[in-house]
Amino acid sequence: MSHFSQIKTQIRNLTSLQAALTDLGIKWKAEPEAVRGYRGQSRKAAIAIVQENGYDVGFSWNGKEYELVADLQYWQQPLSVEGFLRQVTQRYAYRTVVNETAKQGFQISEQQQNTDGSIRLLVQRWSN
Repeated sequence: MSHFSQIKTQIRNLTSLQAALTDLGIKWKAEPEAVRGYRGQSRKAAIAIVQENGYDVGFSWNGKEYELVADLQYWQQPLSVEGFLRQVTQRYAYRTVVNETAKQGFQISEQQQNTDGSIRLLVQRWSN
């Protein structure tokens, strides 16, 4: 019986996910990686986050999005699963906005971290 849980996300871009994890100071390994779980079980993942207890956390592509894959009984991150996903998703959204606006010729002219944790960005593009 598998102990792995798969938690759906709205994360679809691997590059933005990798950048978000790096921004948050989370060390990760790129694919192909095996996320280790209970009694030596493993799951293939695009990204693996090694935990000190020998059980990993990862993100696996399900055909539509990257799911969080982990044996939650052995969760060993500083935040709860919900807190971890909230933080990763926010940083992922930030990275996606920055990357997409840059592709369209915009630059960030102002960035503000609000007290509620949200980030306000002001982007601009100069035209000739």
